[in-house]
Amino acid sequence: MSAKQLRILAIGAHPDDCEYHFGGTAALYMKAGHIVKFLTATNGNAGHQTMGRVELAAVRAKECEAVVKLAGVEYEILPNNDAGLVADLKTREQVIGAIRRFRPDLIFTHRAYDYHADHRATGLLVQDASFLLGVPAVCPDVPALRYMPAILSYIDGFKRPLEFHADIAVDTGAAVDMKTRMLDCHRSQFYDWLPWVENYGPVPESDREKLLWLAEQVKRRERVAAERCRAQLIARYGQGRGARVEFAEAFEVSEYGAQIPEEKVAEYFPF
Repeated sequence: MSAKQLRILAIGAHPDDCEYHFGGTAALYMKAGHIVKFLTATNGNAGHQTMGRVELAAVRAKECEAVVKLAGVEYEILPNNDAGLVADLKTREQVIGAIRRFRPDLIFTHRAYDYHADHRATGLLVQDASFLLGVPAVCPDVPALRYMPAILSYIDGFKRPLEFHADIAVDTGAAVDMKTRMLDCHRSQFYDWLPWVENYGPVPESDREKLLWLAEQVKRRERVAAERCRAQLIARYGQGRGARVEFAEAFEVSEYGAQIPEEKVAEYFPF
């Protein structure tokens, strides 16, 4: 573990977004003794083809509880409806309050360029909150931060108006199994809703086969990320290890948060 115990906040639009984009890196942080929290901006109550909103919100909350029990991560669900998130003042203040209460060293979230309106709104909410984290007159019931956290964006494949640029790439080979198990907790999504709405499958029947099927999807995505960020992996880990990394997650440092100088990378990413 590094000399300082880090406080890591991942913010997603929906339950499972943090696990999907950040689960491997989160597992590495926790294994190294750091504190990780997942914050979801909505309750995920629109993402199912048969369940109504009330039933689904309860199901998804239980799925988040399963992740907490499995991985030891902290979890908070903001009281906003799925498919209706907007970057308004009320929701911005929710985000400011949640960030201030946790007091993170690093924040990870969506970029504001994404296919999903909730993802875009989440990225914009964090961007709009960034400066105001240190303004005492805003959300005065929660003490303002006297420092600026670093803010990083999850990797994505969108090119307009700005393409993702990997500033940090992480070898997640040692954590890909834990990431898969975290995602497996979100059964309503990965074995039900997503195969239905994206029209892929068939989904295996047994729990063991489901987990293996999900693992292949996770590994395929992280292999693509590793190849895309090969230069950053080599720069970070050296030619020998960097060229061999099979699975990776990657992040872009936002100009709206604290910057991470080269000499601090190993402190903030101690794995």
